Amino acid sequence: MVSHSGLITVMQRAARKAAPRLRRDFGEVEQLQVSQKGPGDFVTIADKRSEQTIVEELRNARPDWGMILEEGGVIEGDPSKPRWIVDPLDGTTNFLHGVPHFSISIAVEDKKADGTPEISHGLVHQPLTDESFWAEKGRGAWLQDRRLRVSSRRNLDEAMIGTGIPHFGRGNVAQWSRIFGAIAPEVAGMRRFGSAALDLAWVAAGRMDGFWEDDLDIWDSAAGVLLVREAGGYVTDYRGQAKMFERREYLAANGDLHSKLHKLLAGALR
Repeated sequence: MVSHSGLITVMQRAARKAAPRLRRDFGEVEQLQVSQKGPGDFVTIADKRSEQTIVEELRNARPDWGMILEEGGVIEGDPSKPRWIVDPLDGTTNFLHGVPHFSISIAVEDKKADGTPEISHGLVHQPLTDESFWAEKGRGAWLQDRRLRVSSRRNLDEAMIGTGIPHFGRGNVAQWSRIFGAIAPEVAGMRRFGSAALDLAWVAAGRMDGFWEDDLDIWDSAAGVLLVREAGGYVTDYRGQAKMFERREYLAANGDLHSKLHKLLAGALR
């Protein structure tokens, strides 16, 4: 049995408390009431209930911590303490259409010695499969009790690459098309699964060899970025810098493939 910190235990408990209701709601997806949050970005009652459950659990454990929530926005806490970053249902469109690929994402944003923020703990939980991908900074990435490593493939023509496709009201279609046009002919396969948090977890687990997407919010990506890095992978923005969260751009892969993908991506954006 792999030992992990009390924070990971708290995060797993919160996700597993929210998961059964999400599974039930997913089974009754046709009957769910749906409200429209924005163009192409739907929020279900299930989403809100999941967030409420997770927030209650996290608050019970760390009542003075702040939060960044997909639905509830920013909740201020003690500024000297870490804060939670929560996406209670990543893959809402999949969920609404009965596609069994969605996740809960919880991360901890702490501060380095110099005061700059960093992600120290991350969890991506798949309610339908009960898979918990988790990572602690400096302690590796794990799926349950199994250590994760990114794919060891070195050649693009053997690599399967994930992405997110811009949809109505979100993303730059022209830019995405240029990047896709540069990468797709060079790789073995392209996939668009519809949950960025799970996509990044799958890169950490070696199920996909790489991933790129932009216009992602920090709650979509914080836990996944830590998972990839702790599994031995690289995550940068499109300029090859570590400003993913600020620029909302993400390119993730192992070292060999990351450099090759970045070269293709950068060439497409010139």
